[in-house]
Amino acid sequence: MDYMQTNKAAWEEAFENRHSGWGEKNADMLCRCRLPFFVPDAARELEKIDFRGKRIAQFCCNNGRELLSLMKMGAEQGTGFDFAENIIGQARDTAQKAGINNCEFIVCNALEIDRKYSGGFDFILFTIGAITWFDDLNPLFAKVSDCLRSGGLLFINDYHPFMGMLPMPDESGYDARCPNRIVYRYFRKEPWIENNGMDYMSRAYRSKTFTSFQHTMSDVVNSVIDNGMRVNRLNEYDYDIGLSDAYDNRGLPLSYILLAEKPGNILTDSGAY
Repeated sequence: MDYMQTNKAAWEEAFENRHSGWGEKNADMLCRCRLPFFVPDAARELEKIDFRGKRIAQFCCNNGRELLSLMKMGAEQGTGFDFAENIIGQARDTAQKAGINNCEFIVCNALEIDRKYSGGFDFILFTIGAITWFDDLNPLFAKVSDCLRSGGLLFINDYHPFMGMLPMPDESGYDARCPNRIVYRYFRKEPWIENNGMDYMSRAYRSKTFTSFQHTMSDVVNSVIDNGMRVNRLNEYDYDIGLSDAYDNRGLPLSYILLAEKPGNILTDSGAY
C-alpha cells in the first residue's frame, strides 16, 4: 500500500499550499446554517434520519466540516478519521471554534482504524471523492461493516463513476462544442496519477503524487453487499457535486447517494429507514 503513504504526503503538501482562507469560515457556517456543506438532495435524505443520541463517524473526513454539520443534528458523539495530520488539525480547530466538544478527530488510514471502534457507530459517512483513494473497496467496506453496530447506516454521497469517463474543462480532451464527449473507459483498471496539486484546496503547482482509482457502480454496490450490509436506497442525479458543473443537467449520471444498513434494529425512530 505504498500509494497510501505518497497520498498522505501529497494531501499534507496540498494543505500547506492551500488557498488563502480555505476552510477558515467553516465554524461560522456551522453556527449560522443547518447542514451547510451538503447539497440539497443529500440534506433532505439526512433530515430523515434521527441522529439524536447516536454515535456517528466519517471516514476520510478531510477538515471535518460535514461531520461537524451532522453533530448539530443531535448526535451524542462524533469521530472523524483521516490520514492528513495538518488537515485534521483544521478539523479540531473548527470544532473548538464552533463549540462542538463531543467530536474527536483521529489521524489514521481508514483501513487501520483501531479495533476499539468495532461495533461503535450507528452511522458512517463518506462524501465526495473519498472512496476513490482506495484501490480495493472490499477491505474498506469490511472496516465500515466492522465499525457499524447492528442496525447502523452507511451513507455515501459521491460523484458518479460515470464522471470518470468525462474530461474536465481544463483537460486537453474537453471540447465545449461537444460537451457529452466520452474520453475515458468506464472499466478503467490503471490508477489515475496526478501531480498538479488539489485544485479545490490549493493553487496549481508541481506536487507530490496523488494516486486514485476508478470504481464502477457495481464495484461500490457489490462491495457493500459482500460485507454484510443491505442497500436500502440508491439515488442518481444529473448534477456534479464537486468536480465541475460543465455537464450538469444534460441527462448524464453525475452524482449519487447510497444508503445501506447493517442488519439489526432500525436506526430511526420515525420508520423512514
